[in-house]
Amino acid sequence: MKKLLPALLLLAVACKQKEYNADLLIKNAVVYTVDSSFTTATAFVVNHGKIIAVGNSDSLEQQYFAHEVVDAKGAAVYPGFIDAHAHFYEYGLGLQEVSLDGTKSWNEVIDSVGAYATRNTDGWIIGRGWDQNDWAKKQFPDKARLDSMFPVRPVILSRVDGHAIIANQAALNIAGVKPGQTINGGEIETINGKLTGILVDNAMGIVTRKIPEPTAPIVENALLSAQKNCFAVGLTTVDDCGLPYTMINTIADLQHKGSLKMRMYVMLADRAENYDYLFKHGAFKTPGLNVRAFKVYADGALGSRGACLLKPYADQKNWSGFLLSSQAHFEEVARKIADKGFQMCTHAIGDSANRVMLKIYASVLKGKNDRRWRIEHAQVIAPEDVKLFGDNNIIPSVQPTHATSDMYWAGKRLGAERLKSAYAYKALLKQNGWIPLGTDFPVENINPMYTFYAAVERKDLKGFPAGGFQPENALSRTEALKGITIWAAKANFEEKEKGSIEPGKYADFVILDKDIMKVKGAELPTVKVIKTYINGVKVYDKK
Repeated sequence: MKKLLPALLLLAVACKQKEYNADLLIKNAVVYTVDSSFTTATAFVVNHGKIIAVGNSDSLEQQYFAHEVVDAKGAAVYPGFIDAHAHFYEYGLGLQEVSLDGTKSWNEVIDSVGAYATRNTDGWIIGRGWDQNDWAKKQFPDKARLDSMFPVRPVILSRVDGHAIIANQAALNIAGVKPGQTINGGEIETINGKLTGILVDNAMGIVTRKIPEPTAPIVENALLSAQKNCFAVGLTTVDDCGLPYTMINTIADLQHKGSLKMRMYVMLADRAENYDYLFKHGAFKTPGLNVRAFKVYADGALGSRGACLLKPYADQKNWSGFLLSSQAHFEEVARKIADKGFQMCTHAIGDSANRVMLKIYASVLKGKNDRRWRIEHAQVIAPEDVKLFGDNNIIPSVQPTHATSDMYWAGKRLGAERLKSAYAYKALLKQNGWIPLGTDFPVENINPMYTFYAAVERKDLKGFPAGGFQPENALSRTEALKGITIWAAKANFEEKEKGSIEPGKYADFVILDKDIMKVKGAELPTVKVIKTYINGVKVYDKK
């Protein structure tokens, strides 16, 4: 018995060494941690949904016995990608409607609508994605053909930027729209005394408010369909800009059930009921949902000439666009949001809209601060106004693919001189030393690889232009990666819980088939996600 005792002790020690002390080990990888030193590692360990160790594969294999071991075989691993500006729910709804993305003419739009109507015979016909700037005839369409095809069934088709729609007469009748009718902050197009069906910015709501509310199954399907597509491109957090407060419980319930795993940073829309709700109940925060911000619209979009400019459009005399609300309204909500301690995030495209909002922000923020108030898009900035971002720590939240989508016609809208200070991401980055990046999907493609590519190469998917569009405002690859990870997290006050691969943070990460920090620039749009993880659990697998 005495001879057996040492052997039994050794066996006990060996068994103890084999006790699981981790859920997941990722090894033999090129891990871009995106920590403060931008270090790389070859392995990291996950337990109970969080990263507990980062380092060398051999060392971590000796220290940890994980339930699951993933050999990355040299693949590159990054923190889960964060889209700092998107319309996640709206994108999901759009997946159930008429897709008009990429249509090259009004005829193509009509054909797509007709095909959809044949498959879906009841209810309103809703579509999105047309862009007259992509057509040979670069003018807004007319509703005549929609009226002929659908004399009774209402039709609403949104422009790609969501700032203009075309509605048929059936929809206009339901809303009571009349020729010559006017509205502040919008346009109801009337030509020769007749409605064309084009409604811009605030005018859209006259008709869109008549669309029946989606049912609970449609809402759930929208969120889960959007999630599926986003996981496939490596997104683990999305900022959903401009939701009603009623969506908070819907999202939280689906996350609690486990069906909605996407982390969401939600900005509530600029409406009285949303302010009343959040001011009464306070910020809403769970591991998957953060609601502490408001989305305000200062102006419209450049493509539909609703962006508010300091001087008239170069291609439309005596027209400078418009603000969507009065300056007094913006001043009032800024004071309210500041007093209650929430974040203000304002859509501003034109240089006039940006100036108005930057000055209002400055009057409230009063210099250096950590409120992280954001200007969404910050697209056209007068050179003398750029310093207001840094002086007041205002965050420019930008979407690099807007630059490469708009570059074909933006000069016609703005003129050569004004274009020089548009889409100036490098100049904006210098103001605070960091800049969050997004897509604005469904306006642009959901893929963060396109964001990364547009930020560093400033080219379209065909490699145009050869030297890049205004290359002086390209970001470095390190800056672009930070923009879709740690800086996007920081814009949401979440940099201590996500955005990098470090101990104590959520185990949200992606494995790619190519290393975006090393491949040729032309290859960046072709990079694919192999696996996506949230809380150390695989939510997407390419195989």
